[in-house]
Amino acid sequence: MRLLNAKTLKVEEFFGHQIPPYTILSHTWDKDEVSFGDMQSSNFKNKKGFAKIWYACNQTREDGWEYTWIDTCCIDKTSSAELSEAINSMFQWYRDAQVCYAYLADVLEGSGHYGAEIPDAPLEKSRWFTRGWTLQELIAPREVIFYGTEWRPLGRKHEMATELHGITGIDQFVLKIRDGRLLERALEETCAARKMSWASKRETTRPEDIAYCLLGLFGINMPLLYGEGMKAFTRLQQEIARVSNDQTLLAWGFPAEPGKKSRNDATTGPRVFAHDPSYFASAGTVVRHDINGDSFRPWTLTNLGIGLEVAVLRDNWPATCVAILSCHYEDDMRGPIGLRL
Repeated sequence: MRLLNAKTLKVEEFFGHQIPPYTILSHTWDKDEVSFGDMQSSNFKNKKGFAKIWYACNQTREDGWEYTWIDTCCIDKTSSAELSEAINSMFQWYRDAQVCYAYLADVLEGSGHYGAEIPDAPLEKSRWFTRGWTLQELIAPREVIFYGTEWRPLGRKHEMATELHGITGIDQFVLKIRDGRLLERALEETCAARKMSWASKRETTRPEDIAYCLLGLFGINMPLLYGEGMKAFTRLQQEIARVSNDQTLLAWGFPAEPGKKSRNDATTGPRVFAHDPSYFASAGTVVRHDINGDSFRPWTLTNLGIGLEVAVLRDNWPATCVAILSCHYEDDMRGPIGLRL
């Protein structure tokens, strides 16, 4: 793992138990970012992206830490092997950081502490809440401190849980957790459909990244294949199915807004898995339950689809078959969710 020395601005490499305490920066990428290659030259301070690096390093020193991690300049993206390792490790890196500084460059208002009156604060309109990668960067760290334009403090994650829930849909209890082991347990107990719903309105520049940015939330590691497009999201769901009997993975529907297209128009024909997270937009209140031990029945994943033993309802007119999944909506007492076959 490479870390940036907050005093010398030199990138240093550490392994295993040698990794020192560090802070970490969450931000949205813009033009003229400082890359790992730029850090080897003497001109990186002239780039526009250096401003947030300086902010993060300065805050790191003020908070009493020596190192920080910033994705733009701490990963050698010319190495596909290093990029793959970084993406598969990123959730862990954010979870293990002493503190995460979330820089919302487009939020103009700020105050010295959360709760002060901020007229017309556009927090919910920040681009930071629309990007795929920042989802895990919000959830994983034990401490997240938000900063706006010119590094003005906006507040801390656990104090802002109610507002952040309204913006992101993420459960408040998840946002308030400040212990890595408790977070891991909470994510394991949160059903797949619910976690997918947190990403339903987020976007990534490369289509594959909408799957890769969710690896940590599901505890999944898989090879990165840039060029496969939205097949990456299918692979992610297949990996989830291999390690879990979570039937909520099948509790998706087509995007609800009339006339709105998915990230890909391939919405016709029979599908076992959703095409992208937007298909889980209405799954924010889905929870698992166990019907006759359904959650303990193994799945069989083959080249023809999924083999799954479930109860089926049949209706001769009109001719329909509905598979009864082991899940329901949290506040809906009408019964379990059905999957039309």
